[in-house]
Amino acid sequence: MIVKRLTLTGFKNIAGASLEFSPRINCLLGDNGMGKSNLLDALYVLSYCRSFSGLADSALIRRGDEFAMLRGDYRRRGADEDIAAVLRPGRRKSLKRGGKEYGRLADHIGLFPLVLVSPADMELVSGEAGERRRFLDQIAAQSEPRFLDALQRYGQALMQRNRLLKADTMADGALFDAIELQMEAAATIITEGRRRVVENLRPLFAATYAAIAGATEVPGITYRPSILPDETTPWSARRARDRAAGFTTAGPHRDEVEMLIGDAPVRRVASQGQAKTYTTALRLAQHSLLHRRMGISPLLLLDDIFDKLDSRRVAAIVRLVGSGDYGQIFITDTNRAHLDEIVGEIAGSGAPARLWSVSDGNFTLLDDVEPHSNGQ
Repeated sequence: MIVKRLTLTGFKNIAGASLEFSPRINCLLGDNGMGKSNLLDALYVLSYCRSFSGLADSALIRRGDEFAMLRGDYRRRGADEDIAAVLRPGRRKSLKRGGKEYGRLADHIGLFPLVLVSPADMELVSGEAGERRRFLDQIAAQSEPRFLDALQRYGQALMQRNRLLKADTMADGALFDAIELQMEAAATIITEGRRRVVENLRPLFAATYAAIAGATEVPGITYRPSILPDETTPWSARRARDRAAGFTTAGPHRDEVEMLIGDAPVRRVASQGQAKTYTTALRLAQHSLLHRRMGISPLLLLDDIFDKLDSRRVAAIVRLVGSGDYGQIFITDTNRAHLDEIVGEIAGSGAPARLWSVSDGNFTLLDDVEPHSNGQ
């Protein structure tokens, strides 16, 4: 899958832009705050129906504008497709595929897969457990049709149970039973989906990490569900303690994902460069896994990924993304030397590349590198 053209109006600091992309590599060069990441965020919105920054839709509209419009023209599974989104303050996001509006935005997730590698990924190793759960959920939701629905159903039932736990009066046990039955059915799908993701991701991740850092560092990832598979009545047995706590103390919303180097958590033993290597390899492995599962190559967005990495690891990542295994790539950097190195690697492998300068939300095409064979 590739995106051929992106057209934006009133999105963040971008008043208006229309860019035609290379099917292989697209580089965005500019200082921080100029709009490089905003363009990546527009692509993210068209895939995930939300911003990777976590901002509300109203905050994505350019200051002084009444709305924002985003349109992507794609080539997907051999056919041309278009996705268009309109954001307006105080109104539900409008998302259309081929001119037809979605009734449920959830129906769009997974159709136009995308993987983002960004500085925020450091939260995977240093942040709360919810960040790590979301990482697994993002993979499963795009590649397993039942998963997202189960995640939503579990979340709704969990809120209902927590309200009962906090109520001043004792709720009817039958009502607890009904809610917990919904949670159990959804939790089974969520837990098994996460388990499959980790099992399938682990070898891809280890190989990618070794390609960047060498074989001396051994990374690991382990899924730790808070409820064991043989617990047949996990929530009914916990009602008294959960009422005392005021919330549901176990379930998929409390699961942990351990991220390790050797036998120790990354956050405790890794340098900044090792942690950055870990999260970058994890995202590239995510791309590989989604490609295998879905039979379609996700877009790969690399946002300022070379910071905190030594030259050896930078060179290894350049070789990886230049190998042709990652489909269409969008990469931002403040350092043109990094981008020129990647363009040279990929152009040398026979693929075209484009490089834009970005300033105050404006995009100027600097280079349009045609493919050539090695040695020419």
